[in-house]
Amino acid sequence: MILNWAIEAWKWQLLARHIQPVSFGGAYRSVLAGQSLAFNTPNRMGEPVGRVAFLGEGNRLRGIALAVTGNISQLLVTFWGGLAGLLYLRWNIAGSAGQLRGMEWLYNGFVFVATIAAGLLLLLYYRLSWVTQKLERLKFIAKHRYLIAELENFHRSELTRILALSACRYVVFMVQYVLLLQVFEVRVSAADTVCMVSVMFLVITIIPSVSFAELGFRGQISLQLFGLLSANSLGIIATTAGIWVVNMVVPAVAGSLFLLGLRLFRTKKEDNK
Repeated sequence: MILNWAIEAWKWQLLARHIQPVSFGGAYRSVLAGQSLAFNTPNRMGEPVGRVAFLGEGNRLRGIALAVTGNISQLLVTFWGGLAGLLYLRWNIAGSAGQLRGMEWLYNGFVFVATIAAGLLLLLYYRLSWVTQKLERLKFIAKHRYLIAELENFHRSELTRILALSACRYVVFMVQYVLLLQVFEVRVSAADTVCMVSVMFLVITIIPSVSFAELGFRGQISLQLFGLLSANSLGIIATTAGIWVVNMVVPAVAGSLFLLGLRLFRTKKEDNK
């Protein structure tokens, strides 16, 4: 968990430096604060708002676009990892076991649509400067150009570096599942675990949900997927719940404390004035 958020803090530090230098410790607090707001919003949409709370007063709105850029990089990894998992599932698990009999067209259609979406997302990510310039031509957005102007300054090498950090976080997620499945004696190979988790992440990303109500949804998906390989339903649920607590609940609580401390500090500062 600590490594996971350390990588995300490093990524946010690289993004935020376009408008304001941020220390690693400050970046770490920011990402945890983002988790606090993400926990109560559909598909974690509140995360950028919580993350920019620690920026200077004139930079918070500008920081939201940078935070969204980081989220797009993570979304890219999730989509492409999920597609790889779907193909592995099709040819090595569900297909060989006859689980997709009569549903191949639906499965293939989903893979096709997801591939198109992933390709467009990749194009959008690496043409961020071009997309920003096009958006600035719109009358409404032109009035608030300063909010997204920094996106024009991202170079391909920097975007690749941020994408690589997102991929590192993805690897950490996989290691977490491999370790906890072993703890709860769910006998699944590492390759099959990576496949199932990548598909689960893709489904969770596509279907809107709220983090605090996500546990049941995650549990159902994990049972459907890992149930193809193991009969240890209790171990599967325990693993899913453990990951949810480690990656969602604990960071959200820590982030809430940081936000509370920031609010008290600003209130005290205003009183002194």
